[in-house]
Amino acid sequence: MNRLQETIKSIEDLDSAILRETQIRLDFLTKPQGSLGRLEELAKQIVAISEKVEPQLKNKVIFTLAADHGVTEEKISAFPKEVTAQMVYNFIRGGAAINVLAKHIGAKVIVVDMGVAEKIDPSAIKNFKDRKINLGTKNFVKSPAMSNDEAIKAIETGIGLIEEEFLQGCDIVGTGDMGIGNTTASSAIAAAIIGKSVEELTGRGTGIDDTQLANKIKVIKRALEINKPDANDPIDVLSKVGGFEIGGLTGVILGASAKRIPVVIDGFISTAACLLACKIEPKVINYCIASHRSQESGHGIILDYLGLNPLLDLRMRLGEGTGACLGIGLAEASIKILTQMATFKSASVSLKNEIA
Repeated sequence: MNRLQETIKSIEDLDSAILRETQIRLDFLTKPQGSLGRLEELAKQIVAISEKVEPQLKNKVIFTLAADHGVTEEKISAFPKEVTAQMVYNFIRGGAAINVLAKHIGAKVIVVDMGVAEKIDPSAIKNFKDRKINLGTKNFVKSPAMSNDEAIKAIETGIGLIEEEFLQGCDIVGTGDMGIGNTTASSAIAAAIIGKSVEELTGRGTGIDDTQLANKIKVIKRALEINKPDANDPIDVLSKVGGFEIGGLTGVILGASAKRIPVVIDGFISTAACLLACKIEPKVINYCIASHRSQESGHGIILDYLGLNPLLDLRMRLGEGTGACLGIGLAEASIKILTQMATFKSASVSLKNEIA
């Protein structure tokens, strides 16, 4: 049995009894029942995932996975592919939005090269992992993006990242990405699995104009026609129209679920990975928290398809794990409500009147 199969086998349903018991606890806190809305739902989910009555979210980790995409040859992005490597160095130096927001919530950022098209110099780099599978994917309008073996390797690499961090202590995980061209891959993945039109699922990514958007849609349609990804086989979809960082994030989500770690999903690319993970093992959905709804049109469609209700809508579309950071902040707030608020009894506060 390979690592992927072992991981899938380890993913369990949440215990409904724990959810009910946590709701009872929440109902006895000094507030009207249900008055903290989504925070109460979050607290219940995290308790059920961790199977801890009073979970602590001290060790927070954002995985920002980077890779290049051969489809950038088709002029589908406002930025050249060289920006992927340049931004990886920016992450490493601590100058990106993800670094600022991760510091804000007290999270560690682990930057991973899954398939950047140039070698990243690892000298004196902290929290960087070289897990390069190839120098970017192939142009998927000419051939599959990667081989089936590479797709499985990408997923298993993501699982391995979780297993490594789990040994050091990891209470909650956020997903993040970097890769010029990866909104094109994500739209293609969503179109292949969900079956909605490419037009509905394709947005402007890095800020392309109308002409570039029309070309991007045409490229995705051509890729789907040429490769014919099997909607019932998520690994086939990943191999034909995906990306190495998307595969890695799929593995991170699967691995976190197997280790009973809440995983906060970032934007469009991370949610495309979540879609793949849930197709591989549907129970994964119980471990996922959607941090926000991005401006990418396809993001909301995937969220709705998965039944995930995002915590925020701030018109963000950056990626990197920025939305996940904000979601983790809310997750931590929900646990503090559960564990630090007084009960009616401990605070000597009267319960509501019962109507005769």
